Amino acid sequence: MRVSLMLLLTLLVFNGLVDWYIYRQLQRRSFNRKVLSRIQKWTALAFAALLLAAMIVPARSGSSDELVVKMWLLFAYFSIYIPKFIAGVFDIIGGLPRLWHKGRIPGMAWTGVVLAVVVFVCFWWGALVTRYDIDKKDVEVPVRGLPDAFDGYRVAQFSDLHVGTFGSDTAFVSKLVDEINALRPDAIVFTGDIVNRQSDEIHPFVKTLSRLEAPGGVYAILGNHDYGDYREWDSSEAKAANMEELYDAYRRAGIRLLLNETEWLRRGNDSIALIGVEKIGDAPFPVYGSLSKAYPALDDSVAKILLTHNPAHWVDSIRDNGNLNVALSLAGHTHAMQVEVFGLSPASMRYETWGGMYADPAGERKLYVNIGAGEVGVPMRIGATPEITLLTLRCD
Repeated sequence: MRVSLMLLLTLLVFNGLVDWYIYRQLQRRSFNRKVLSRIQKWTALAFAALLLAAMIVPARSGSSDELVVKMWLLFAYFSIYIPKFIAGVFDIIGGLPRLWHKGRIPGMAWTGVVLAVVVFVCFWWGALVTRYDIDKKDVEVPVRGLPDAFDGYRVAQFSDLHVGTFGSDTAFVSKLVDEINALRPDAIVFTGDIVNRQSDEIHPFVKTLSRLEAPGGVYAILGNHDYGDYREWDSSEAKAANMEELYDAYRRAGIRLLLNETEWLRRGNDSIALIGVEKIGDAPFPVYGSLSKAYPALDDSVAKILLTHNPAHWVDSIRDNGNLNVALSLAGHTHAMQVEVFGLSPASMRYETWGGMYADPAGERKLYVNIGAGEVGVPMRIGATPEITLLTLRCD
């Protein structure tokens, strides 16, 4: 509570200073100073009220619908104040020469205004367009030890759906399911984070997800958001009941949830191991996963595909471990922080492996990171379009 209050006060003070600066500059320099400065004053007060309303909505104890409202309120607020901050910074830089009794830097203020408008448009384009613009990626993966019968076997991967962000609107998820099925994969895998905070978010989507179909089966693992660790519970029993609710939803959807377990994908007389581990990584939350429990003989010659939500698990425990014969790992989790421009993402500052294909130096153990289909935190994607990956396995 104290952290939220301090954050609220900090934002109000900082953005109040930004608004005051813009107000004073409009009074001094605008051609219609009375009208524009008055608009700035009243809109600033309105957005301060919007921030207060957003912070009042509980983040860890409210309903799923309340969380969606909070998300959109905060998004609207920051879509205004980040551009305002950019415009203010450029204007201040443009006026620095006045400290030495010289004129302003020509064009600097208007550069800031143009950039502010571009950022504002990017925010709302990402919220209204890009977050629904599904990107299908075809990836061929040489897999060490893959049986000949599996050469050309196709696995469709999607991840991080966060259905709570969509409320009860199933339109996007239905479109996603249709596009996955249209690829006619041999198997479908989901690499975690089906919900944001609690299992009841999935109920409107169970029927839609049940339409996923592949001859080799549909499989899933849990992500860090699926355990109920992002909300407050009245008791440990209530949290346990929340998990049972999620397990039941997966059963009703016909999706095989792998909880530190292995399933066998079969083609003819050959088979490969599909290993699914629960969450590993993302401190300070608990570790639920155990690779050795899911598949004890990790050094055997069987070709294996590992589903693990957080790609840090591969970096920390699999990539450089020569005792593990895990040819291909599939992960999600990063979302590319929902921002990717020209192949660059702020996710790279936190995650060594944040999107796409990676391999150990010898190329024996590979990782593919899907950047997800949904959103959490802010309901937008800038460049980092929702991803379906079709991985075609090849004999190495």
